[in-house]
Amino acid sequence: MDVPPGEITRLLTQLKAGDRAAEVELAPLVYDEIKRIAAAYMRNEREGHTLQATALAHEAYMRLLGAANVDWQSRAHFYAVTAQMMRRILVDYARARQALKRPDRRGKVSLESALVYAEEQSAELLALDEALTRLSVWDGRLCRVVELRFFAGMSLEETAEVVGVSTRTVKRDWNIARAWLYRQLTGIHDDGRAVGST
Repeated sequence: MDVPPGEITRLLTQLKAGDRAAEVELAPLVYDEIKRIAAAYMRNEREGHTLQATALAHEAYMRLLGAANVDWQSRAHFYAVTAQMMRRILVDYARARQALKRPDRRGKVSLESALVYAEEQSAELLALDEALTRLSVWDGRLCRVVELRFFAGMSLEETAEVVGVSTRTVKRDWNIARAWLYRQLTGIHDDGRAVGST
């Protein structure tokens, strides 16, 4: 569907102002993209997973509509917040699943496994979430780049637009963030030393 430039931003602004009719107009313009983002999160899941991409998309959309304190700046900003919302939903889901199973017995986690959500990998998702939280303290922009590139499936160009930097900077940030997360999740430096060793 071709959406006129600025239309999504206009509708989001109207929705924030309390215009409920804007919600009716907004849904068909954004829901397919929200489902695509949800599918990106769930793309490597086994069949029969109890949390489906459609349910994730629906939950995120409902929470976004209730986010009255967000100052929507653009279509890209909306999808960036969507990705953050989905991350929170999946982390909450993983925490609930983990609490039902057993006490935390996390060890070293590979970056690849942490970036693929599966119920049996809820500990890995929680480890990734903790690492992303630490990354956001160290460098908030790097954390946003990971959320947009990995979780929202945005291109380098789209990520650059949302973050407000050049595509080249996003590419560098993406490489730095992945290397940092790898060290955090595996406990190993690139040269084979354990994290924290001298």
